[in-house]
Amino acid sequence: MLDISVKKFSQLSLEELYYLLQLRSEVFVVEQDCVYQDIDGKDQKALHVIGKKDDSIIAYTRIFKPGDYFKEASIGRVVVSENQRYLKYGHQLITASVSAIEDAFHTKEIKISAQKHLEKFYNNLGFKTIGDSYLEDGIPHIAMVKN
Repeated sequence: MLDISVKKFSQLSLEELYYLLQLRSEVFVVEQDCVYQDIDGKDQKALHVIGKKDDSIIAYTRIFKPGDYFKEASIGRVVVSENQRYLKYGHQLITASVSAIEDAFHTKEIKISAQKHLEKFYNNLGFKTIGDSYLEDGIPHIAMVKN
């Protein structure tokens, strides 16, 4: 079970910020071999959903209110440390992120840009595919919504 917290950018400690950026870089840049601009100026607008195990950040998303990223509320930068994925923490992370959106932004309408190979994972969590797949940073993605 993850210890989940939701924080504004200004509430993140320097250590938390360092480790969540390190986790994002480990997965999105190194593991997925994708050179892209992770530090995109949007972290300041987001709420940060942090999953810790034994005081280490091993799972993370950032969530946005409607209009900040898409017309709907959104979840992005979904990441679980590679050596922890077999424990299925992604389900707990997304469920916590959806709850955080409902609590903070008072909406159930959520749109995500999901990596195509994770479509079934998100389907199982109530997201439905809309439109055709597209490339984002060289990786196939699909738009999905939940309401």
